[in-house]
Amino acid sequence: MIVINTNTSSAHAARTLQESNSQLSKSLARLSSGSKLTSPADDAAGIAVSLRFDAQTNRIQAAKDNVGNAVSFSQTQDGFLQKVGKALDRMSELSVLAQDETKTDADRALYDKEFQTLDSYITDIATKDFNGVSLFSSTGLSVTTDSDGTKFTAGAANLGASGYTDLNDKDITSSTNAATALTTVKAAITQLATDRATVGANMSRLNYTSEQLSVLKDNISSANSRIKDVDVAEESTNFARYNILVQSGTAMLAQANTQPQSALRLIG
Repeated sequence: MIVINTNTSSAHAARTLQESNSQLSKSLARLSSGSKLTSPADDAAGIAVSLRFDAQTNRIQAAKDNVGNAVSFSQTQDGFLQKVGKALDRMSELSVLAQDETKTDADRALYDKEFQTLDSYITDIATKDFNGVSLFSSTGLSVTTDSDGTKFTAGAANLGASGYTDLNDKDITSSTNAATALTTVKAAITQLATDRATVGANMSRLNYTSEQLSVLKDNISSANSRIKDVDVAEESTNFARYNILVQSGTAMLAQANTQPQSALRLIG
């Protein structure tokens, strides 16, 4: 049937062309952005999950940064404790030298000068801080270890503990005093060994936590990628398909628009 008022072929071709053009635009948007989710309508549930994954990934990275700073804190602690260890070693040596009965009290007074200077050195280290946070307080550092804000309290290394402060009133100006000082220094060395072991355990735990966070971040990012990242090879194929459909649809619409003109030949 040949009609003039209603061109069904043209209407069908126009609708098909519009659909193909919409798909082509969507394919272009995906390829240009690298994301499958260019609109919430693409995957309403997927975009919600992806949003949560993005936020979780950022929180994981923040926690990893916190752990890294805590590792630096512990490394700084251990660096100072190594120096304290050398000072205590020398103080114990001086305490033994001062017990030599072939030396006079004048000789011991000279040894005591170094002994007291090293004691002051240890006392000074006890006041050191890391970005304004005390390195050697009686309270352990509280570290965020995951994206939910879970805390790990690191063991404290307190240079203000009695094992160290007992040295403050000791001297080696006599053989008897030197023997007493040696006992105190040996106790301080024992305390130092405990503190260094504590700091070492903190660093081990924090390093494991950092590795765990890295693995978790990778896995979350991978899951998020499957939801939102476009498969370029597949989408390129879709783009070529829709591009051809748009071109052929345009050509067919032009042909459909010429069909009513055949009615003129019948009238004429």
